[in-house]
Amino acid sequence: MTIFEKIIAREIPAKVIWEDDDAIAFEDVNPQAPVHVLIVPKKVIPRLSAATEKDRALLGKLMAVAGDLAKKLEIDKTGYRVVINSGPDAGESVPHLHVHLLGKRALAWPPG
Repeated sequence: MTIFEKIIAREIPAKVIWEDDDAIAFEDVNPQAPVHVLIVPKKVIPRLSAATEKDRALLGKLMAVAGDLAKKLEIDKTGYRVVINSGPDAGESVPHLHVHLLGKRALAWPPG
């Protein structure tokens, strides 16, 4: 069971800022920006490359939630970044697909 599954099951506390039947969003415990939220599907998908045709609507929903939360957290006007790390070379630390929403500071490019 990953740390995200434990958060979803409420076995580990998290500062939840949004939730529905399909996904949950909470503050990252190791933030890389003043706003750093993780948006996690409740369905376990190990990484983006493991998603199937059946997951397309859920993946789209995660992106829409990122946009909604950007507005709620008031970073939509100044800018924000949405990131999915897939695989060890990308910095994936938990094998459960999740979206990072980062903002409230200037973000460098290229990342990493």
